[in-house]
Amino acid sequence: MTWDHLRLRLPLALAGWGALAVTALPGGSPLRWVPVLLFVCFGPGLALLHPQRGTLRPAARIEALALAAPLSLSLAVTVSTTLFLVRGFSATAFLVTLAAITTVAAALPGLPLPAATWGAAGRRER
Repeated sequence: MTWDHLRLRLPLALAGWGALAVTALPGGSPLRWVPVLLFVCFGPGLALLHPQRGTLRPAARIEALALAAPLSLSLAVTVSTTLFLVRGFSATAFLVTLAAITTVAAALPGLPLPAATWGAAGRRER
């Protein structure tokens, strides 16, 4: 693995654990809920899609960001529903599960982006 590769994956892997850490701050503080909200809305999806820095054109970057939110929110709904069904839901359990999934996803290769494979990423047509 190269340094550029790690520089992109490491913040994604640590984002969930950082969101979990800020829950120790006093309730109602924006320093508490803003990082958690951003992580839940974008963290798991970005880790699953995992676009490569510097190699994607704007169209592919926009596509990754547009797909990251619904993918993250779908995963969050699945995790929370599962935790409710097993009667184990808590904010801590929810964030630990999402953080673990995000860490594992950041360690794996990302899903290919259609814009990157269809020429929108700046590849020349043959």
